[in-house]
Amino acid sequence: MKKRFFSISLFILCLLSLSIQCSRNSDEAYRYKFSFITEQFKPLNYIENSSITGLAPEVLKVVCQRLNIPFEVKVLPWNEGYSLVQQTDNAVLFSTILNSERKDLFKWAGPIATLDWLFYATPQNHINLNALEDAKLAGRIGVIADYSIEQFLVGQGFTNLVYCTDNIDAFDKLLKGEIDLFPSDRITAEAALNSLNKTIYAVSEKLTIRTDMVYFAFNKKVPDDVVADFQQQIDILKEDGTLKGLYRKFMSSSDMPGTLQLYTEQYPPITFRDNTGEITGFGTDLVKELMKRNQQFFDIKLSSWSNGYELALHNPNFCLFTMDRTALRENLFQWVGPIGTNTTWFYTKTGSGITISTLEEAKNLQAVGTVSSWFSDQYLRELGFTNLVSGSEPGVLATKLMNGEIDAFVCSGITFPVILKELGYEYNQVVPSYALMSSDYYIAFSKSTPAAFVNQWQSTLELLKQDGTYEAISRKWLP
Repeated sequence: MKKRFFSISLFILCLLSLSIQCSRNSDEAYRYKFSFITEQFKPLNYIENSSITGLAPEVLKVVCQRLNIPFEVKVLPWNEGYSLVQQTDNAVLFSTILNSERKDLFKWAGPIATLDWLFYATPQNHINLNALEDAKLAGRIGVIADYSIEQFLVGQGFTNLVYCTDNIDAFDKLLKGEIDLFPSDRITAEAALNSLNKTIYAVSEKLTIRTDMVYFAFNKKVPDDVVADFQQQIDILKEDGTLKGLYRKFMSSSDMPGTLQLYTEQYPPITFRDNTGEITGFGTDLVKELMKRNQQFFDIKLSSWSNGYELALHNPNFCLFTMDRTALRENLFQWVGPIGTNTTWFYTKTGSGITISTLEEAKNLQAVGTVSSWFSDQYLRELGFTNLVSGSEPGVLATKLMNGEIDAFVCSGITFPVILKELGYEYNQVVPSYALMSSDYYIAFSKSTPAAFVNQWQSTLELLKQDGTYEAISRKWLP
C-alpha cells in the first residue's frame, strides 16, 4: 500500500489545541475580548453603505462567527491605528504587512493576501527604471507614513520622498504632476483611481519593487493560544475554499497565499520562467517531484532573490529555492538537500585587461557587481569589501559588466552562461578570473515551518536520489 503524506496545513492544524476544533455552543462567548482596528484601504478594507467590508473584514466576520466573537471594527487613519494597536493590550490591526521593521512589534495570523508593489507614473513620464537604484534619481516619490513600502524605501536610503495623506491623495498628486512616482499594488491603485473618476490606464507601471504579505497584527500582550485560534481558522478558510471565494470577489484574482508559500527566482537553468510563462528548471522540477510524491499541491511564485530572501526570513511556513547553505545562513533557515554544487567566480570582460588572482586585488577594483542578498554579496561584505555595486537582478549587473560600468561581476558558473545568452552575449566575451568559493545549494524553509514537514521533504529527496529520478532531472538541465 502506498504511503500517504500529510500536507503542511494538516501539520499546522495538528499542532493547535484539539479542543479548538470542537464546535462551540452558540451561547458560549469566546474567552477573550478584542478591539479590532483598520483603515480605508480598498479593496482590503473599506466603508461601503455605512458598513465595513473588503477582503479582510469579510475574513474576520467568518472567523468571529466560528469562534463566537463580537464583530466590531473601528476605522481610523493608518498611522493613528498603527500607533494605537501597539498601546492597546487587546487590539488587532488589519490589513497589516509583515516586514522586518514590524515583525517583533506584533503577533501575527495569516497571510490572507499578497501585494505586488510597483512604481506608477503618468504615461507622459518617459522615465526608464531598470532597477530600484534608478528610482533614487527619478524625482519626487509619493509615500504614506508608516506604510510598509515607505519603511522599505527609507531603509534603502531614499531621500526623494513626498508624504501624502492616503492612496487617493497620492494618485491625485501623481496625475497633477506634484509627484513623479508612487508605489502601490495594482488593485489598490485601481480602487484609488476609480475614486478620482479615472481608470488604471491613466497611469503606467514602471518597475516591480517587491512582494509583501498581508496579515492580522495582534498586540504583543494577546496570548499566543488566542493568536493560534485565529491562525487555525484562517488555515481552515484556505482549505475549505472560503478564502478563495472572497479573494476572487475582492481582489479579482484566485492567486491567494496558501498554507505554504513557495518562492523562487529567475536563475536559469536552476529556476526560471520560460518564454511560455511556465516556471521551470532543475530546482523547480525537483520541487515539483517532491510535491507530487507527497501528494501536496502548492503554487510556485517567481520573485527577485532579495525580495524572496526577506520574505523567507520573516514569514512563517515559507519555502525558498534554491539557496546556498553558508555559515551566515545556517541557523536562519531549515534545509532540504543538498541538491547541487556550484562555483562562484569573479567574472571580468574579455579584453578589459583586468586580472584577479587574489581577494585583495578584487578589493582594490573600482566597482564589483553583486546581487543583493546572494550569499556571495553577504560573504564579500563580511570580508570588508566596500566597492560593491549591488542590485536585485543579475541580468542588469551582467549588462553593466559588458558596458564597462563595473570591473567585475560575481556570479555562479552554472547560471552565468545562460544569463549572457539571454542578453545576446557569448560566454567567450567574459573571463572567469578568480574562483571565490564552491558551495552546495538547497531548498530552504523558514524556521517556523513544522520540522516534520521539512523532514518529510528530506526523506523524499533521498528516495529520488536512490531511484534515479534525481539523476534524470539533473541530466535534463545540467548535461
